[in-house]
Amino acid sequence: MALMPVTEALQRVLAGARALPSETVALNDALGRVLTQDVMALRSQPPAAVSAMDGYAVRSADVGQAPVTLKLIGEVAAGHPFDGKVGAGEAARIFTGGMMPEGADTVVIQELAARDGNTVTFQNPTAKGRNVRGQGIDFAKGQVLLRQGHRLTGRDLMLAAAMNHPRLSVHRRPKLAVLGTGDELVAPGSQPGPGEIVYSNGFALIAMARSEGAEVSDLGIARDRVEDIAAAVRRARDWGADILLTTGGASVGEHDLVQKALATEGLDLSFWRVALRPGKPMMHGALGGMQVLGVPGNPVSSYVCAFLFLVPLIRRLAGRADIDHPTEAARLGCDLPANDERADYLRATLTPDPDGPIATSLPSQDSSLMEPLAKADCLVIRPPHAPAAGTGSPCVILKLGL
Repeated sequence: MALMPVTEALQRVLAGARALPSETVALNDALGRVLTQDVMALRSQPPAAVSAMDGYAVRSADVGQAPVTLKLIGEVAAGHPFDGKVGAGEAARIFTGGMMPEGADTVVIQELAARDGNTVTFQNPTAKGRNVRGQGIDFAKGQVLLRQGHRLTGRDLMLAAAMNHPRLSVHRRPKLAVLGTGDELVAPGSQPGPGEIVYSNGFALIAMARSEGAEVSDLGIARDRVEDIAAAVRRARDWGADILLTTGGASVGEHDLVQKALATEGLDLSFWRVALRPGKPMMHGALGGMQVLGVPGNPVSSYVCAFLFLVPLIRRLAGRADIDHPTEAARLGCDLPANDERADYLRATLTPDPDGPIATSLPSQDSSLMEPLAKADCLVIRPPHAPAAGTGSPCVILKLGL
């Protein structure tokens, strides 16, 4: 099978992906989720005119000229409305958030008042409506304030709560099962024996998926046996995974058994091998309704492939409109050689500059090196057959996330 261009491979990954069904969740579980229906205000905010300051609720007709002394007839605190009415020559002590008593239309702040027992004197006039938040000044009952397809922020959740919605209808979180493969892998904290290495890929991949809002099941490490890998695949299906992500064993060597195991479970292979560096031996297919992404075992390759293909797939299933990673313009901080038939995604650091950020490729781009990956701020994209580029040349970057 020939190498597939990155853009075509991504199109295939997303071709069969549709936004997942809706579910109703509590506000505290709705952050980052996408609304499946419009949200209408169930109440006005504020529901009645309230004071914006601590002071005195008065009739504007009484304080249009000053000095003036008024009789105090009561007190209003937030949550404790005043039963009486403010008439001519009267005032009521009021605190921030207190509901304006009948008859009053203005609040004089306490700093401009001098109280003496049951009277209060104002030395300066105050305009009508001053320091009063009118009924519905924020929003009115019946207004649609959040629209279907919107991805919810913390600010949106504040608004939805004020609209009196304890729950919202959103797309279900994508369910991702992650499987590491390889006889050489041991868990962190173990003492590796001869030929063994500590398993690390899954931690970055799981973190990436969770940061995108996916629900993740860690299937652990499967040995290099077809039956062990197939058993893990069945666990993913039984769990109801929307996506199975395997790391390692994606090539065709005698010990690269992931494709063979998936084939025994009925994999419909979409592609294998992408014109990408790092990450050429990446695989995609479907097992019924479960999408399968097989990324290479080299840590950087696994990360770059997940960043380029898994993240957009999760976003599509979650109902998001912003599927693609946004590219940005930068300038090279070092010389780069001509490229071959594969697209390069080079780890690079970013330096701010008045003329635009400078992206400097890290000295070693070996796909096994995790320290440069942790240090990188972005990936510099070099399309296939790109000519050599000198320092200061324009380039295109993808910023890396958490």
